Amino acid sequence: MEKLRIVFMGTPDFAVGILDTIYKNNYDIVGVITAPDKPAGRGQKVSMSAVKEYALEKNLRLLQPTNLKSEEFLSELRSLEANLQVVVAFRMLPEVVWKMPKLGTFNLHASLLPEYRGAAPINWAIINGETKTGVTTFFIDDKIDTGAMILSKETKIGANETAGELHDRLMHLGSETVLETLQLIESGKATTTLQENHPDVKTAYKLNKDNCKIDWSQSGKTIFNLIRGLSPYPAAWTYIKDGENEWNVKIYLASFEEKAHTDGVGKITTTKKEIFVMVKDGVLKIESLQFPGKKRMLAHELLNGIKLSENAIAL
Repeated sequence: MEKLRIVFMGTPDFAVGILDTIYKNNYDIVGVITAPDKPAGRGQKVSMSAVKEYALEKNLRLLQPTNLKSEEFLSELRSLEANLQVVVAFRMLPEVVWKMPKLGTFNLHASLLPEYRGAAPINWAIINGETKTGVTTFFIDDKIDTGAMILSKETKIGANETAGELHDRLMHLGSETVLETLQLIESGKATTTLQENHPDVKTAYKLNKDNCKIDWSQSGKTIFNLIRGLSPYPAAWTYIKDGENEWNVKIYLASFEEKAHTDGVGKITTTKKEIFVMVKDGVLKIESLQFPGKKRMLAHELLNGIKLSENAIAL
């Protein structure tokens, strides 16, 4: 059995959950690598990554390279004398980095590979209406999320589950899977399975303004899945037009009822406390949303301050 000396690489909250599990199970974390600090938010205040905050709190050796191929960084990385690297939600590594440790570099990905390789696997699984997903550990190679798999664990996706809720569950499942992977590698019992490539493998494309916009001509279920698959971040969005006013609105929570109606697609109707948008096969009830310059609100809270006319429409 070889004692592990681990370098951990990651950036967001999801990675912190995994790092915390490794730390609490008394593994020797000889270094943590995360993204450089960067301006964020309206005030463009310089902020540190969630992984950096955790590493500082636990007094772990921290590196924040801007260039993963620079000799300065590579020299520092070698000096840590790690025999294993663990990567969770970081960035693509150059070969000189992932080949460095004796026992290799493995990644935790939040999908059942080979499905949903890419940047946003949790979101796209929900957007595409999947009923199950999971996590996979695999040894990194020279492509994105294609390496030989070590462990894979599956979980069901709830019919109304949001990306945020699934994120938290997969973080816990991922922590268990990484821990089990470490135990297998440490004991020399890790075996791998090559990923199968087939033409209809789904991809977890990077999210952008275009693929987060609601297309009201689609089915109600498709729109409902988009909204929950992008909630709470980055959030599905639409234009709402009412006379001279037009707003760019984020929608966080909704419910869909399939029913016949004679209204046009996108027509908005309201009661004192509820907002509905007509779609081709039913009615979407908007439960939580955010207008420009305002905080996220429940529908009834918004309607206390903004009155929509019978001509209001979602575009």
